[in-house]
Amino acid sequence: MDDVDTAAEPVRVGLIGAGRIGASHARLLATRVPGARLVGVADPRPGAAQAVAGPLGARAVTDPAELLEDPQVQGVVITASTEAHADLVSAAAAAGKGVFCEKPAGMTPADVERGVAATDAAGVPFQVGFNRRFDRGFAAARAQVEAGLIGTPQLLRSVTRDPGLANPAAVPPWAVFRLTLIHDFDTLLWLNPGAQPVSVYAVADALVAPGFKDAGLLDTAVVTVRFDNGAIATAEASFSAAYGYDVRGEVFGSAGALTVGSQAATSLVRHDASGTHAQTVRSDVELFADAYTGELAEFAAAVRERRAPAVTGRDAHRALLVATACIESVRTGLPVALEGAR
Repeated sequence: MDDVDTAAEPVRVGLIGAGRIGASHARLLATRVPGARLVGVADPRPGAAQAVAGPLGARAVTDPAELLEDPQVQGVVITASTEAHADLVSAAAAAGKGVFCEKPAGMTPADVERGVAATDAAGVPFQVGFNRRFDRGFAAARAQVEAGLIGTPQLLRSVTRDPGLANPAAVPPWAVFRLTLIHDFDTLLWLNPGAQPVSVYAVADALVAPGFKDAGLLDTAVVTVRFDNGAIATAEASFSAAYGYDVRGEVFGSAGALTVGSQAATSLVRHDASGTHAQTVRSDVELFADAYTGELAEFAAAVRERRAPAVTGRDAHRALLVATACIESVRTGLPVALEGAR
């Protein structure tokens, strides 16, 4: 990384990919992360970078190489299309920039290994966007598991239910495992510290948009993961939660249980003649605004302090190994043994 004294000023960050999550991350970097300053946004689509960067006072470019070649940029946040993640991670590392990459950090475990090798060789931080680790409730659950307050984990559960599919044709094959449940896989691994996954069994179908099944879209899935400490975990995903964006977790142990997650937008509940009513959140950027802010703040701190971040490329590799095993399990109808998920 460039030898720049960052003690007295925010880390200068460039963002690549001005889509939905990129626009959200850009706003957070510009307005909610005091340790970072958004200096540029890159996106090859005409006008896309300018639409995000302009209102935030950042530079807009169409070629990501312009940000990577800028000596003033110290860290890069990658929110481009999933297929481009692995190459952009390696390119950013080669340019000496700290790297934050949205999940997954590659389409295959080998892609992620390449990113880990590149960032290790360059001596730059490599963080992956597993935002649930920065949610207060999930972080408190992890701390209580580590403290032994519920004994030894025996049953774990993680749920992600998305409010819907705006454009099923745009969803890539196996997205339910690589893009959605990968959050749940990381959560389950994280909430069972020290344990290693040893086998996976997955079932999936197209129940929300059955007309797209032949194109490879599976929108509903349930996964069972067995760990070497005896714990059994389930992960569940659906793209059709009519009531809002639903993310929850549970750890049942030998001495108690923990549950975390809520769809409530506020603590207000109305009771009337027609029943009980509460407003629910409708998107990830709404539910996890503070968690997204926290992970970006951690990235800026890792770049400034020249250290490994709290969530690394190796964590991304473990979660993607589970996702890849799920794909094999669905294809074969059989459990799949896991190796190397450590």
